[in-house]
Amino acid sequence: MGNTFATKDGAHIYYETTGSGQPLVLVHGWTCSSKFWQNNVPELSKKFQVITMDMRGHGNSSKILTGHTIPEYARDVRELIEHLGLDGATLFGWSLAGQVVLSYWQQYSDDSRLKALGLVDINPAPFSQEAWNCHMLKENTFDGMNMLNNFHATDAKSFAGVFAGKFRDTKPPEDEFEWMVAELLKTPVWIATAIHADFLMRDYTPVLPTITIPTIVFAANSHVFPRGIDQGQYLADQIPGSSFAPFDTGGHLLFYDKAEKFNQITADFVQASG
Repeated sequence: MGNTFATKDGAHIYYETTGSGQPLVLVHGWTCSSKFWQNNVPELSKKFQVITMDMRGHGNSSKILTGHTIPEYARDVRELIEHLGLDGATLFGWSLAGQVVLSYWQQYSDDSRLKALGLVDINPAPFSQEAWNCHMLKENTFDGMNMLNNFHATDAKSFAGVFAGKFRDTKPPEDEFEWMVAELLKTPVWIATAIHADFLMRDYTPVLPTITIPTIVFAANSHVFPRGIDQGQYLADQIPGSSFAPFDTGGHLLFYDKAEKFNQITADFVQASG
């Protein structure tokens, strides 16, 4: 059963909480939703209180006109943690939400409510020209961004189908493909465009060396990040004392496709960070 709460600026954020124990907050990627964690919540909630949320404008959250920036999304996470009275929480972000996690740390590094961080197949600076970056828009940056936005605005359903198809090396089973596309289409094009542009133009690499709490980096090679494991290793190397969990298979959906492995690594990490 889902719930909502209202942020200070009037966004209504959908969330679900399952299980009890140490809090684990899981935040989804661009135009996705909390449903993408469905292979993780049942098992992880046997050991932890698992909280999933739909970022503003996504999934079942309200389609508010304002606040579609990475820092504002991080403030929404902060308000959810405060709303639930969580203490000693571990915060995981997948894909775009990895920047949300880094922004949370940048804004609230003195937050005693936060115990550990998880970065799941993320890119902190998509337009960076550094060698570590393997984002698809690295080479054509603004032209590529505008072409992508035009495709999305012209035919959102086809765009969602192409995007969902890039999560894996091969197209998912039809039933999975259909629900993924349906979830992607819950994010209006104008919201998707606003937050994606904000994400692309940010650079959170300077934040990585400032992290002082336990952090784990997950990464895999995929159509989204062709050299994702090398990219993830670079990120882990920048974070003092971090752990690195490469996945040879699973692609951008490593947590979904290789749920048993992901869940075990995550459980071990959260317990060790205790």
